[in-house]
Amino acid sequence: MIPVAPAAQKHNADSPARPAAVWQQLWRQAERDPRRLLARLGLDEAAARLSEEAAAQFITRVPQGFINRMRRGDLNDPLLRQVLPVTDELAVVPGFSLDAVGDGAARKATGVIQKYQGRALLVTTGSCAVHCRYCFRRHFDYAGENAARGNWAEAVASIANDPSIDEVILSGGDPLSLLTSKLAELTDLLAQIPHIRRLRIHTRLPVVLPERVDAELLDWLRALPWPVSLVIHANHANEFDASVFEAMNALRSTGITLLNEAVLLAGVNDSVDALCALSETSFAAGVLPYYLFQLDRVQGTAHFEVSDERAAQLIAGVRARLSGYLVPRLAREIAGEASKRPL
Repeated sequence: MIPVAPAAQKHNADSPARPAAVWQQLWRQAERDPRRLLARLGLDEAAARLSEEAAAQFITRVPQGFINRMRRGDLNDPLLRQVLPVTDELAVVPGFSLDAVGDGAARKATGVIQKYQGRALLVTTGSCAVHCRYCFRRHFDYAGENAARGNWAEAVASIANDPSIDEVILSGGDPLSLLTSKLAELTDLLAQIPHIRRLRIHTRLPVVLPERVDAELLDWLRALPWPVSLVIHANHANEFDASVFEAMNALRSTGITLLNEAVLLAGVNDSVDALCALSETSFAAGVLPYYLFQLDRVQGTAHFEVSDERAAQLIAGVRARLSGYLVPRLAREIAGEASKRPL
């Protein structure tokens, strides 16, 4: 992931620069020093577990609000574990590769990935508000594969020339790290393509930086001409606080569908209690549990892996405890297959 800040909005020399929105200011204040992160949590003695090499390969970025949801003095906090660079990331483990999900082979045009019938994914940016250590695109070539290059021209033309595509997925990085005006520039172009019937947006920002859900973003969502699904990414119930509930309520007010995708992660949510709490909390926030993914086997992430056998036991435990609509689909992405594989 390329650690770039949101692009500055263009303005005329005769007019003053537009002041940064609250979410942009908070973005710039994100913690980038893992030692300082530990110190803030009263965990200075745990610095020996940090890996400078891992941090150099994939830098640390954690918004202040997300840090505030972590438990002080607890090195095993499930939110901290998701963002802390540790020596385990340097282990070379057979079966773990740089592109575990086959993004490269599914390239259709610059920044356009098509793995499944009828759907095209746009890599809109390499930027994210938080850098999750298990990220399946942590080795992705964002500099070379970015749909925003050339003002979206190649990406939009690729979709326009394929009438079989009726759903566009905005991904990244995180598409909501872009200015709303940049997103509107893209969707205005997509709106000219008659065969597009749905828009999907995959984002972690409403969870880790809920201030991103501002009036301008909500107005953009309301004006979109298609049914819209916004898929958030939360792995643990503790990721939801009052500010996230408020953001989800605002998003729901636009009439879009809210779904949650989680990844099953050792030491984060690999218990029936944790998974049930996640489903119940996300639903209380107005977000329907959608997928629980097995870890994508990307180099540097093996310490997060949970076996398929254990995963099946966990989802069976969730199913025995919760109503069916609260049980996410357990699945794995296999490069080259026609759909996600149910487990």
